[in-house]
Amino acid sequence: MFLLQIDWDPIKYIDLGFFKLHFYSLMWITAFIIGFTIMKRIYKNEGESEESLDSLFIYSVLGIMLGARLGHVIFYQPELITEDFFSIFLPFKFKGGFEFTGFQGLASHGAAIAMIISMYLYNKKVLHKSVLWILDRVVIPVASGAVFVRIGNFINSEIIGKYTGSDFGVVFKQLGETEPRHPAQLYEAFCYIFVFLILFYFYWKTKKSEQQGFLFGLFLVLLWTVRFFVEFVKEAQNIERADWALNTGQWLSIPFIIIGLYFMFIYKPKTKLN
Repeated sequence: MFLLQIDWDPIKYIDLGFFKLHFYSLMWITAFIIGFTIMKRIYKNEGESEESLDSLFIYSVLGIMLGARLGHVIFYQPELITEDFFSIFLPFKFKGGFEFTGFQGLASHGAAIAMIISMYLYNKKVLHKSVLWILDRVVIPVASGAVFVRIGNFINSEIIGKYTGSDFGVVFKQLGETEPRHPAQLYEAFCYIFVFLILFYFYWKTKKSEQQGFLFGLFLVLLWTVRFFVEFVKEAQNIERADWALNTGQWLSIPFIIIGLYFMFIYKPKTKLN
């Protein structure tokens, strides 16, 4: 093995007999637990009740998971709608025999859209502030969660990078490969750490949280810019594209970046926060 080449062949789950505990699922659970802890500290700082925090957790988990799953199916695997419909919403596959798979096949673009919708509903039903107030704060734990999701993808040997054409890279043994690829999942995870730290800094050390939409916009710009550039070394997912063209992930990232810039530099709230 070369000095800069890693042969990657981990176990993906722990077989408990009646149930397979997937490490990918554990990464999502970890993301939500850490996110809840971060948000608890933010709510305490804002003087919000624990009851509203509990409701936020429920809206977040249901919204993000459902949106991420639907996003994957719509953008990358639409054949599931006709071939194995119930596997879209359940952690099982039915085609070719019943099997517990855990929740896999989740798209971050779908999760982002669903997060906005779920936060709108949460604000309307529970918080009664401004939807941007909650979005400006919830993006901080979301950014931390993105780190663990990409680590989960790496464990699963999915969303892999292109071949490096050199001795550097990761050989995904479970895919039957012998040549190193870019560990695109780890590139993203590493960059998302800085996205989280930047948002965390702006919330706690500056007064930017008082500017409605700024932190939300900053999150969109940072996260989707990272996604856009990492896509250049990422293998296409279930789609064909010419080498000169942008892929689906990049085209879907551009609107988020534009929206983020709008909220950072153009948006002016019509009314002040309560």
